[in-house]
Amino acid sequence: MTIRVLLADDQALLRSAFRVLVDSEPDMEVVGEASDGAEAVRRAKEERADVVLMDIRMPGTDGLAATRMISADPELAHVRVVILTTFEVDDYVVQSLRAGASGFLGKGAEPDELLNAIRVAADGDALLSPSATKGLIARFLAQSDDPDGDDDTDTARSERLGTLTGREREVLVHVAAGLSNDEIAERLEVSPLTVKTHVNRAMAKLGARDRAQLVVFAYESGLVRPRVE
Repeated sequence: MTIRVLLADDQALLRSAFRVLVDSEPDMEVVGEASDGAEAVRRAKEERADVVLMDIRMPGTDGLAATRMISADPELAHVRVVILTTFEVDDYVVQSLRAGASGFLGKGAEPDELLNAIRVAADGDALLSPSATKGLIARFLAQSDDPDGDDDTDTARSERLGTLTGREREVLVHVAAGLSNDEIAERLEVSPLTVKTHVNRAMAKLGARDRAQLVVFAYESGLVRPRVE
């Protein structure tokens, strides 16, 4: 299957460079470009994109707002967003994950890292930049103020967490730690297919789009606590 990629960046030169790189791969193609967030949302729908490489800072509708719009649109439920940012670990990244992004990557990443990011996102996996530790992301998720946070939200999270089986909660903890299905399977002494089944069931019960959203939920619900260095 060919991965359909949309490039959203206000710098034409960067879009051209990304296009050449992506189109050179046999399993992916660039199906469109956008110079701002509003255009990215529209083109994602028109071109039936699978993955959007989204610059977080753009004039008009920025990448963060566009990611929220994509995540909230049922017609774009299959679209995965990878945030491209110059500053790899900041509050924008946390907001992006909360908004529904599958992960983020620094603009200084190597070509192979960018291509791998597209494939990882298309497969529904969580993506964290190799130069940013999961522990640091966890601390931001745990410490950042949630503008929508209140008692009702906490209660709703607790109720959703209560729908998980003991094994699903155990798998969720390992997902939040950044482990792959194979790594989780080895630790729990089960097959990778069994782990995948538990992950999919947890996603369905928690209303998560992908593994990145499972990570966010695990920390915001208090199931997993960030380690203090």
